[in-house]
Amino acid sequence: MTVINYHPSKVQIAADVSRSLQEDLRGATDWTASLIPEDKLSSAIITTNQEMIVCGLRWVENSFLLCDEDCQFEWFVEEGQHIAAGTQLVKIAGNSRAMLTAERTALNFLQTLSATATTTHKFVTQAANSDVKIMDTRKTIPGLRLAQKYAVTVGGGVNQRIGLFDGVLIKENHIIAHGGITQVLQYALKQTPKQIPIQIEVESFAELKEAVAAGANLLLLDNMTMAEILQCVDYSKPYQVELEISGNVNLDNIHTYAQSGVHRISIGALTKNIQAIDLSMRFI
Repeated sequence: MTVINYHPSKVQIAADVSRSLQEDLRGATDWTASLIPEDKLSSAIITTNQEMIVCGLRWVENSFLLCDEDCQFEWFVEEGQHIAAGTQLVKIAGNSRAMLTAERTALNFLQTLSATATTTHKFVTQAANSDVKIMDTRKTIPGLRLAQKYAVTVGGGVNQRIGLFDGVLIKENHIIAHGGITQVLQYALKQTPKQIPIQIEVESFAELKEAVAAGANLLLLDNMTMAEILQCVDYSKPYQVELEISGNVNLDNIHTYAQSGVHRISIGALTKNIQAIDLSMRFI
């Protein structure tokens, strides 16, 4: 299965930022920022208080530029760079009111996307010395699907399907609703356009055997024990199918899973169990 990593467009980033600023302003005035003289100019520096993978530079710039199109940026880091606590990321110069209005929106994107990239990087590092792809899921923060999908790639991960529109993933409820693994899979193979990948979730070795016999070539092994995974890997070799595992994967055990012979590991924690990076912006 060909995997295409998502890269956000300028329009998408601007839409993300505009929506977030609207949550703060609702078309009204930033009353606190209005306490500052209207024509006052300032400079500020954003610093990280913890180790991180940098992600979200374009969202930061858009946050300030939508409030002051004349804002200037001097970046000291690059997208995807691994930096230590205490590192200064950027110096921003512009209208004081605009910078204060944009501050929280900019930091929200930077702390969230960098957290996603940093978490992904940790999993990718633990799975080193294997050919397995570390993949995300659709378990993303509402409204930030595309941004987080991008952040996963910055951290070294690979995107699973972006949404429901670009891939079929037949899960247990689909199987139950349709009447069985063979029935739903064969129907999917007949009805789905060839360019849309079809994946089916199985929860046991017996289900895997049935799915392979029905024509599956991309299977998700859900919450299986290591013994079950190894049994599935061994059985599947002659069929040249692609195996992905999901469920109960963490930083302590991912190395073991990565050595099991599967091709992909999907991890919801990359996007849903993140802890925001501790950042600060100070006027100078």
